Amino acid sequence: MKQKNKTSSRGRTFLRRLIIVIACLIFGVNVYTWNAGVLGGNHLPMPFGIGSAVVMSGSMEPTLSVNDLVYIKEADEYIVGDVVVYQSGKDLIIHEIIEINDDIVTTKGEANNTPDEPIDIKYIKGRMVLAIPRVGILVKFVKSLPGTIILLTVAIILIELSWSKEKDAKDEEIDKIKAEIRKYRKEINNLQKGE
Repeated sequence: MKQKNKTSSRGRTFLRRLIIVIACLIFGVNVYTWNAGVLGGNHLPMPFGIGSAVVMSGSMEPTLSVNDLVYIKEADEYIVGDVVVYQSGKDLIIHEIIEINDDIVTTKGEANNTPDEPIDIKYIKGRMVLAIPRVGILVKFVKSLPGTIILLTVAIILIELSWSKEKDAKDEEIDKIKAEIRKYRKEINNLQKGE
């Protein structure tokens, strides 16, 4: 019984720590992203040369759809056919390179009839390395203020429930020990009265 209690206590402690780490990571990433976008004007921060973005339009259909999550990696050089992300004002554009002339790059969405305005290659954030369909819905929710508040609230509730269950288990164990002590005291008093 004690071994089972120790195991479940360790499991709850691990779960509690995992929830805290995940909640802190989500909150930290959201604050970092918000700071980069609002204060620095960088709407795709790329720590360690890797970033992620959610596809917001159908301009790259059928390769990419709205709400696909794409991962971007910085590259030293780009070639025609690379799907890249660049920032145009506050918007992030993810299109395919169709032409490169020295440092001037022309991109185009697969579903678009006309190419984009040419840009300097230095404005390209990186090349798409992975796309995960439809996951962007969840990412957009988590990055939103209501999503962050809901996730932090759920994390706090789960942590509190875990702590209260652990406290209840400890209180129950203490009550059992107290009952045993009372039982032994009563036996000792009965033995002493009998002497």
